[in-house]
Formats: sequence, structure tokens, C-alpha cells
Amino acid sequence: MKFAFVSGSAALDFAGTVQSRRDAPLDLLTTPADLTEWAVASGVLDAPAPATGGDLTRAVHLREAIYRLTLASTDGSPFTPEDCSVVNRATEPGPVRCELLPDGTVLRHGTIGAVLSTLARDAVELITRTPEQVKECAAAGCTRLYVDRSHRGSRRWCDMTRCGNRAKAALYRSRHA
Repeated sequence: MKFAFVSGSAALDFAGTVQSRRDAPLDLLTTPADLTEWAVASGVLDAPAPATGGDLTRAVHLREAIYRLTLASTDGSPFTPEDCSVVNRATEPGPVRCELLPDGTVLRHGTIGAVLSTLARDAVELITRTPEQVKECAAAGCTRLYVDRSHRGSRRWCDMTRCGNRAKAALYRSRHA
């Protein structure tokens, strides 16, 4: 799968669409179609909403603002007015609409603007209510942020099957070398 959804927050999974930010950044959202694909794959929408080039530009600005604001919230740094403005503007349209169907299922639908609004609102809640639960993956080269909801708050990796296994395998190899 192109995208990973391991952060425990839609906003952080969205920020995670840039991998290895410090070493060799890899942007997974390079076309409007990528943005549409992410919106459905993430479960924010159930059916594709076509994205435009303008939507992609707004999405990338929002993604980067979410990343910087989340990092700032974890270490107590002040938020920049520009990042706050980007997030606040993104919350203006209504969020994705959830419709309860008679069979008990939920249909999530809306525009890309609604997707961005939903993500911005998720970020605001996360960074103002539980910033102490947000961590950065301890794996070398991984810059994914995630919500640590473990009992002791001692989770170290964004994903055990990816980063955690690699780190444990490397430790095992170094011990037995």
C-alpha cells in the first residue's frame, strides 16, 4: 500500500505523507489524484471526491502546518501565526458529512475542502487536548508522528511491523555480531 495509517490520528497520518523528512524526504502527495486516493484510503471519505491543483496546494500547506504545530505542541514551543492561520482557514468549510444509514453503517462524503476541514479540526483537538501523547518515531530516519495510547506511554515506534521490527532486528544483529 502506498500510504500508511499507523499514527492513531487522521491528521498525523496526513502529516506522514512525507516520509524521512530530515534525511531523504519522499512526498506521497504529488498530484491531485494522490490527494483523492489518500482521502479514501484513510477512511475520511468513502467515495472519491475529485481534487484540483488548488486543492493539492492547500492540502500541502495544511499538512506542513499540522506537522510544525504538532512538533511545537510536544516540546512547548510557541505556534507561528502563519501555521495557525493555515489551520484556521482550513477549518472554515464544514467537515466531512457522516450519514447514518438504516442498516447501521455510516457513509462519509464531502468535498476535498471538507476533508481538509476534518483534518484541521482533528489536528486542533490533538495539539490542544493531548499533546503529551504525541511522539516521533524512534527509528533512524523515520520522522512520523504518532499518538502513544499505550498503557505506560512507552511506545517507541510509529509501527511495530515496520520501524519496530527493523530496530529490534538491528539490535539483535549487533548483539550477535
